[in-house]
Amino acid sequence: MAQKVLYSEPERDDYKSTEFEIIGRVSGNILVYKSDRGDNAVSVYDNTMQLKQRVKLDFLPRKVISVDFIAYPGKVFMIYQFQRKDAVYSVCATMNPEGGFDQAPVVVDSTRIGFYSKENKVYSVEYSEDKNRIMIYKINQDKEDNNVFYTFTYDSSFNFVNNSRLSLPMEKKSFLSNFSLTNAGDLIFNKLERTSNRDYIVNAQLVMKRSAVDSFEQTPLKLQNQLLDEVKLKLDNNAHRALVTAFYYKQKRGNVEGMYISKYDYDQKQVLFEKLAPFSNDLKSNAKGESSTNAAFNDYFIRKIVNTKDGGFLVTAESFYTTSRYQPWNRWNYMYGPYGGMSYPYYYSPYSPWYYNPWGWNNSQGNRYHYDNVAIMSFGDDGELQWTNFVRKSQFDDGADLYLSYMMVNIGSELRFLYNELDRRNYMLTDNSIQPDGKISRLPTLRNLDKGFTWMPRYGKQISGRTVLIPCIYRNYICFAKVDF
Repeated sequence: MAQKVLYSEPERDDYKSTEFEIIGRVSGNILVYKSDRGDNAVSVYDNTMQLKQRVKLDFLPRKVISVDFIAYPGKVFMIYQFQRKDAVYSVCATMNPEGGFDQAPVVVDSTRIGFYSKENKVYSVEYSEDKNRIMIYKINQDKEDNNVFYTFTYDSSFNFVNNSRLSLPMEKKSFLSNFSLTNAGDLIFNKLERTSNRDYIVNAQLVMKRSAVDSFEQTPLKLQNQLLDEVKLKLDNNAHRALVTAFYYKQKRGNVEGMYISKYDYDQKQVLFEKLAPFSNDLKSNAKGESSTNAAFNDYFIRKIVNTKDGGFLVTAESFYTTSRYQPWNRWNYMYGPYGGMSYPYYYSPYSPWYYNPWGWNNSQGNRYHYDNVAIMSFGDDGELQWTNFVRKSQFDDGADLYLSYMMVNIGSELRFLYNELDRRNYMLTDNSIQPDGKISRLPTLRNLDKGFTWMPRYGKQISGRTVLIPCIYRNYICFAKVDF
């Protein structure tokens, strides 16, 4: 079956600098939130990507600090925060499928931060995989050695379930990361401790707050004297397990040796296993690109973890680095920014590929961004490596990386990888599929790829089992393409 591509018409107010978030499909309509210098709106498209209406969100304050959307089949919760005078408010408004609001917004909580506070993003939002539990929380860091959590839990009708206030002692170089909410409403995250120069993680814990309990359960992870890179956490709600993965090193400034894997059963409150899966020389030589074999994985970063039906999991990791006339960027050059050691649960790394940053243009640094091969590694239920394969690509761009990287689409029977390839100075969208046994096949170019549309695959979103919505740039305007597989 050939793919079907449908484009939305570029709207007059949707410049390249417009920030956007794809909300999803709601009762047959496709909703996209757009924000440009304080003007907030929701565009409502029909199934053929024709604009039905553009709804201005006039009730929002001009300076909204953050907006989170949780889409259901017949409604959308819009949870936003804003500052008024010396207080920050967290509010939830319920949007209907036509982009309108039938009832007054609900105030969740407010916090006085003072007039001179620079950091005004107070609240964070997590929701469970089945969307039956929503948690809005804030972390007060008045003292360096203590974090005070305030949590507010709601159900899928935004009825209040419970709230709590509890403390978590903090060490000097520790920070919090990977906040996730289980289907039962339990909050799980990692407490990590870095080396003094913040390059590596030397201590890690799994921390859990049960839904109805006002205390934390802390489970230390045994790193076996290995140094870890960026730690990733993935929940398997069906099996009630939490998976922790990271690349590991044997020494400072050493090479990536393999994968650290830990699996925790949060029902039984026990670590099922912790192990190191070293990468073989064959795998490293397949991954190396322009590096030496030993340094093959030094430019790779874990992007996605996918649970498989047999209790195992897939890891995708992408090779990413920059080159510059001034300063090459890699794992050890300012990777975590000047605030890398702070324990904000919400930090947008400037190198995170999942946050659209329209201001990344005209980068005065003269940076060239490189996004190369994607490694796909399949692990069994016991954490043993079963097979590996690579999506081969070589992408680079100067000054901005909006068109680079890839989008992974899970259509059940296979995974699809969509990315741009440079063809005669134009970007051409390329489609690769990977079967459950690891076999990769390159598929024909997608049908009716119109000239003039440049796709941004990594900012796309899967809006149903076999449909994705991907933003494009057309003559300096943002529009959206719907692809049906």
